[in-house]
Amino acid sequence: MRFKNTLTTAAAMAFIAAATLTAAGPVAAAGDTAPACIAREVVKQNKTAWTTNNCGKNMHIQLVIKNGPDKQCWTTFPGETLEWKWKVGSYGRIAVC
Repeated sequence: MRFKNTLTTAAAMAFIAAATLTAAGPVAAAGDTAPACIAREVVKQNKTAWTTNNCGKNMHIQLVIKNGPDKQCWTTFPGETLEWKWKVGSYGRIAVC
């Protein structure tokens, strides 16, 4: 009986974990390309990009990497410059998030 309860508990935990991972997917997806007021400078050979918020308001942006993991969403303030670095893939775009 104890073995059956252990299997049932393990199956329930696996289902909850899978449901959590599935639900997190769409939230992490990048949105449209950031507007032109987010200035970009990219040095692909060094896998480095800089963004400057010239929009006059806070913006939520993220770096989208081709063939690699996207960077997390950041809030950038007017006039603020962010430096982005990555190791795998190549520069894709800066997106709103």
